[in-house]
Amino acid sequence: MKHLALFVALMGAPWFLPCSAQTIQVSKDNRTIAITTSDEATRPADTGQVSIGFITYGVDSDGTYAEGSRLSNAILAAVRATGVKDAQISSRDQNLRPLGEEDKVRFGKGIRFVLTQNWQVSVPATDAAKLLNVAVTAGANTSGDINWTLADSNSLEAEAAEKALTHARAVAERMAHGLNAKLGPLVYASNQTPPRGPVVFAQSAMTASRVMRKVAPLAIVPDKVTRSATVYAVFAIE
Repeated sequence: MKHLALFVALMGAPWFLPCSAQTIQVSKDNRTIAITTSDEATRPADTGQVSIGFITYGVDSDGTYAEGSRLSNAILAAVRATGVKDAQISSRDQNLRPLGEEDKVRFGKGIRFVLTQNWQVSVPATDAAKLLNVAVTAGANTSGDINWTLADSNSLEAEAAEKALTHARAVAERMAHGLNAKLGPLVYASNQTPPRGPVVFAQSAMTASRVMRKVAPLAIVPDKVTRSATVYAVFAIE
């Protein structure tokens, strides 16, 4: 959403307008229009950071760990077989712990330990569904979250800043016209890009109750990524 703040300095007593990078002196010899505008740019995500993981239970620590090791290596072997490199994989957590008594059903069956492990795998957005299908088929029964991102987010931020500056110039042109003045050159600009929050366009996690065979990948459509920029621009008027 665009927003706009305006300031016009014409003939008058000298004073100073603070900004983030320098001080602009405004006086009868320095006629300016100072504008702050915000704009945003959006592109389809080109990268999917897919969360894959599993949970397994056992009656004792050694047996639970052994089953977890089997699942862990089988899942990563299946993922690597798709062409994914180790540089695209990062371990998020792995935990072997006693099962709490609050899980009354399993506890009543003599199950005493639980092991979980999770990874994040970065792949082209078009490969996210295929990767998820392969991982779940191999036993990754707690998988599904996808963070949609851009491989080059800096260019999107630059595009947002360029749009904000173009917007600022258009507003300054209209203001100068209303003042019977001519808009002069840009004398200062500052890209005050808003702090970036988590870029999370996530699909809901899913839990598979069993290893699936010969199942088509889920229908997954990459989300869009948006960046915003706030530009402070000072134009001379003649």
